[in-house]
Amino acid sequence: MPMPADVGVIDLMLGIPSGDPKRWYDFLRTQLLDRESREDFEFPAEYMFKHVPKFQEHMDDPVSYLLSEMDKHGIAVAMVGTSFKNDQAQKAIKDHPTRFFGSFEVDPNRGMEGVRELEAAVTELGVKAATAFPAGLTPQVPINDKKFYPIYAKCVELDIPICVCAGVPGPRVPFAPQDVALIDEVCWFFPDLRFVTRHGCEPWADLAVKLMLKWPNLYYSTSAFAPKYYPKDVIHFANTRGADKVMYAGYFPMGLSLDRIFSEMPDVAFRDHVWPKFLRENATRVFKLDA
Repeated sequence: MPMPADVGVIDLMLGIPSGDPKRWYDFLRTQLLDRESREDFEFPAEYMFKHVPKFQEHMDDPVSYLLSEMDKHGIAVAMVGTSFKNDQAQKAIKDHPTRFFGSFEVDPNRGMEGVRELEAAVTELGVKAATAFPAGLTPQVPINDKKFYPIYAKCVELDIPICVCAGVPGPRVPFAPQDVALIDEVCWFFPDLRFVTRHGCEPWADLAVKLMLKWPNLYYSTSAFAPKYYPKDVIHFANTRGADKVMYAGYFPMGLSLDRIFSEMPDVAFRDHVWPKFLRENATRVFKLDA
């Protein structure tokens, strides 16, 4: 079942780097207790990824470089993280509104201030999704913790999805806040919330599939996984009852190059009818990109 070449891919995780790459993960360093992570790694999950992209040579004009890479691999649109402090991402979205749309990283530790920031990001910056890294927060906040509930409620009110890292995280921090089983309670209490998992859900990919069968608004994105490592349970689910539930997300330039992703992608055993849904149609619907 060949991968189609003319779909106009939507990438649900692309980064626009700025500043010193060694500082990109400063937010996580207080949690890293082993010497290798604190002193040797530039990328907190470096031990898991080979040939992490080096972006320094393109830092003078990263947006133009990203657009050229997107064109090279047939990526029509990409979701990029933005904030009120990220002038570069704001400018990229403003200058290229048909190529980029924004997401906003939430921190439930900020209480109602964080809820108001999310609402302002939607109304003032035009972001189309919230994102969260439960194990990367300081302090950590489990997926089903009461601190997250105001954020989830606001996402329902704003009619935007939230993309949440689930499964054992790559950085050497405790995984308990991202246990996939915790998603069940959230989907039960917020049935209207469009909840999109990030970063694989492993080693509970089979549980993620069961939960997607159970909950209509639960979805899976493939961020941070090279296509050769997509979980077999997820591929089987997409090919059977879950064609509308699985979406492509990359991990460039954080850990994977687009060259690697798209060289491996044609070998993924999706059926013909799954490819356009996986690469574009599901994201268009879930993130309401036609709105």
